Amino acid sequence: MGRPARSSQWPLVGRDSELEAFERAWAGQGCQGMVICGPAGVGKSRLAEECLARAVRAGFSGGRATATAAAAKVPLGAIAHLFPNEVNFSSPARSFAAVARALAGPNGQRRWALLVDDLHLLDATSAMLLQQLLHTGTVRLIGTVRADNPSSDAVDLLSRGDALHRVNLETFDQDRVRQLLRAVLRGRVGWHTVLTLHEASGGNLLYLHELVHGALAAGTLASDGEIWELTHDRPVGTPRLAELIGARLAAAGPARPVLELLALCEPVPLTDAENVAPLQTLAELENAELIHVLRDGRRTTVALAHPLYGEVLRANLSALRRRVLLLAQAQRVQEYGARRRDDLLHIASWHLTATGTADSNLLSQAAKLACRAHDYPEAIRLLAALPSRSLATDLMLGGALRDLGKHEEAEEVLKLAAQAAITESDKLKITLARTANFHLNARFGDALTINDTARTKVSSPAGQHCLLINEGAILALSGDPKNGLALLESLEADVSRAPEIETWVYGASRKIAALALAGRTSEALALGDHAYATHQKLAEQVLLPSPNVQLTPKILALSEAGLLEEARTVGRQTCFGMKAVLILRAWVAFYVGRAELLAGHPASARHWFAEAIAMARRRHHVLILRLALTGLATSMALLGDSSAAELYLAEADTFPYTGYLAGEERLGEAWILAARGEQVRARSVLIEAAATAHETGHVTSEGLLLMDVARLGGANDVSDRLAELARQSDGNLAPARAHLAAALAADAPDQLLAAAEELEAIGADLLATEATTTAAAAWRRAGQARQATAATQQAQARAARCQGARTPLLAPPEATSVLTARELEVALCAAAGTASKDIAAALHLSVRTVYNHLQHAYAKLGVTNRRELADTLGTRITRVPSREPALGHWSGDEG
Repeated sequence: MGRPARSSQWPLVGRDSELEAFERAWAGQGCQGMVICGPAGVGKSRLAEECLARAVRAGFSGGRATATAAAAKVPLGAIAHLFPNEVNFSSPARSFAAVARALAGPNGQRRWALLVDDLHLLDATSAMLLQQLLHTGTVRLIGTVRADNPSSDAVDLLSRGDALHRVNLETFDQDRVRQLLRAVLRGRVGWHTVLTLHEASGGNLLYLHELVHGALAAGTLASDGEIWELTHDRPVGTPRLAELIGARLAAAGPARPVLELLALCEPVPLTDAENVAPLQTLAELENAELIHVLRDGRRTTVALAHPLYGEVLRANLSALRRRVLLLAQAQRVQEYGARRRDDLLHIASWHLTATGTADSNLLSQAAKLACRAHDYPEAIRLLAALPSRSLATDLMLGGALRDLGKHEEAEEVLKLAAQAAITESDKLKITLARTANFHLNARFGDALTINDTARTKVSSPAGQHCLLINEGAILALSGDPKNGLALLESLEADVSRAPEIETWVYGASRKIAALALAGRTSEALALGDHAYATHQKLAEQVLLPSPNVQLTPKILALSEAGLLEEARTVGRQTCFGMKAVLILRAWVAFYVGRAELLAGHPASARHWFAEAIAMARRRHHVLILRLALTGLATSMALLGDSSAAELYLAEADTFPYTGYLAGEERLGEAWILAARGEQVRARSVLIEAAATAHETGHVTSEGLLLMDVARLGGANDVSDRLAELARQSDGNLAPARAHLAAALAADAPDQLLAAAEELEAIGADLLATEATTTAAAAWRRAGQARQATAATQQAQARAARCQGARTPLLAPPEATSVLTARELEVALCAAAGTASKDIAAALHLSVRTVYNHLQHAYAKLGVTNRRELADTLGTRITRVPSREPALGHWSGDEG
């Protein structure tokens, strides 16, 4: 991981289309240059500098000038330094000819590219001279113009005709901000951080620059070795940023009061803004791009043009001034009748900020609205201001604390509420809230205990049914999907018939996952679509989590159905559409990472697992951390970096075992062993893990683990079981795995190629590549050179999609085809750097036997040492054995 770029000039990222437009225009006949237009801070000067550099590389001489208001008072004040000192400008006609001759050089062939920043500030004389030079072809212009400035005579004069091309720059969208941050920080950047910095900067590159440097200086933007993340929700800027924005806001002058109102209450209705400033003043502020006027149907509102304006304005407001503005706006909204959905939230928040208190009923209603908007910090602030709380407010507070990862605090609130619960309905609601909190904190035993206790206190059939569904939901995600699904089978298809809507919502999401784990992917997908549509309709009626809670397990179901590309697409769209709900986004990122792993894209999987880990850490969500860290370790091992994989696996072991996706928590361990060439031990780990998955009803996890056994040389041992699992499962993934295992067991190249086609069709690129590579080796052993060459070429094409994955089956067929199975196993261990005595122990051989196998492998492959062996087999030495004897000098006392 490199250090972030800290220079004042950032790399030019995200302007490829603009640079291509420049190249096309510059190469055209009669081109006089390019003008780059855009608001302040979007990177006009940086793009212009790159254009100038390209022009110079194309053979132009380069010059640069910056026009200013001060220089404009003096004719040629901005550009005089570009011309020879001996030119006499007293006569415009003679001076123009002299400048043209001087710039053209002795042979009259020199051409110039002149960059003029802030072209709109250029004085008339300079503009006239440049126009003449452009017409003669002596000079081409690269100019920048502030889009928020009124058109100037200079720009109008120089822009006449079509010879001067125009490019309009916009602020960066989220994807371009991500690209730029990755280039600047020289590493992956978490999407939550990208979204936060994009929102804070508004895509303005100047502001983004100051926010990033401020956060780096404050230590609130840091990398865990895999991904850069903000450690605080609000990025810290630099003093220069405050100065830049302060200077920008100074243009408001006497209109500042309306900006202060917006800083506290935006957006506000246009009529409210007119109470503070006349319409003409608001129009001037809009023209100056200090405010935006937004129209939504018949409603017109006003907001600040940039989120950072509010930060600076609020920082300079006195407490008394803040109070006056907030109470006045609250009164205005109340006089309108507070008709809009969020009005109560705003009124309560303004009163609380202004006075430290508010009406209790208002605070309760506002807190509910904040929870619905997933603004949990605001909900907690509102609820904390209540003089006393009810069961309803305790439930809101406990839920908000839970979703912020404050599980112990949530339990304290909910436990006290449980002691005061009297009615069966109240006891049921508290039970559901407490079990959800323990469940998310991976305390499944406590969750089940509380649920069982509630059964002795709830007597109604409807209440008992809710607790039954709740138990099934807990079991489904705590290592017992078989029994969990048995309980969840009683979940009503029609939510209107469910005794508790919240129970139905949570039960549906858990049932989707349980069905997917059981291999019933068609049912899982159908329920996922139904539950999502139902959840969307319910969200406006009751306080519920985001409807995306139903899409999250659907990603798992899509993956297990063999719809890997769709799984990744749904996952990306869901993840990027949920800014506030970090716990859900962490799960989505994990499932996308798992889908990428199934597709055989370890680099992409590594990125998504790192995303999941970063978000889960922010919310202390231990339920996901062990699985995501294991996924990251597996990805690293597949990329050949077993040392880094070991570190992440060690961290995973510090978190509790959850039982969810049983057996898969050992994938990292197995693939680290495989990266070292210890396939026998890796298979042993995977077989034990698959047995755990089988015992707990994780059908799809068992299939994944047994497929890896087959890939690591154990196809004969698992092909029958994989065929049985394929019969138990629907979708395309399970049958494709079974066909590959059977083909590997038979060592049949035709079957292997057919399996590769099947796997490629579902997007399992790595398995398809391994099948094709193995077929090529089989053809080569059979003496079928033409078929072997064709399969090798096909394997190489497929390998390009596997992002550098390294597995034993990807060893070059021309190398593996000449080795026996045992020679290959020993050679892979040696190529990974495993000492001969350790190879002997792992494979239950004598050291002499290992030596003999290695000697045969070296002779067949024409190599003389382990490094050459690793190169030939396409592997990486992951550790260096100490005092390893050279071949040809072995004695019984060595090794």
